[in-house]
Amino acid sequence: MQVRIEELPKKQLIGKSVRMSLVDNKTGEVWRDFQLNKSVISNTIGTDLYSIQVYENSDYFENFSPQTEFTKWAAIEVADTLNIPNGFTSFELSAGLYAVFVHKGTAQEFQKTFQYIFSQWLPNSDYDLDNRPHFELLGEKYKNNDPSSEEEVWIPIRKK
Repeated sequence: MQVRIEELPKKQLIGKSVRMSLVDNKTGEVWRDFQLNKSVISNTIGTDLYSIQVYENSDYFENFSPQTEFTKWAAIEVADTLNIPNGFTSFELSAGLYAVFVHKGTAQEFQKTFQYIFSQWLPNSDYDLDNRPHFELLGEKYKNNDPSSEEEVWIPIRKK
């Protein structure tokens, strides 16, 4: 699996969020709600969507438990957050260094990509995991639940 290292500039997003765990997965719910109402967001930049995970504890992966909660976001980039429609919230994706991978396949196959990143690539790289949001960038090649779907997986990193 190929990886590229990118310096992400700060981004302003508008979206919807939910607290969840992997055991109590609410990804579908937050995305359905976002997709049904995203047309009211007027100042979007492009059409790429952001599926963001905010892990409050820096040791989320070291002491992994599928019951540990995190915040899941469904969002889109905007020019500014001066006009936030009712029911939506702003989110600032801070600037920083990211390792970017391409996941090909369905969401059910994502575990293989995730496992490669955290059990093979990261331990053998020149980087440590950074305590910033993780996200998937859903661009023009993303097709929900389609085996030919592609999405970018952005993992926050810092030099060892």
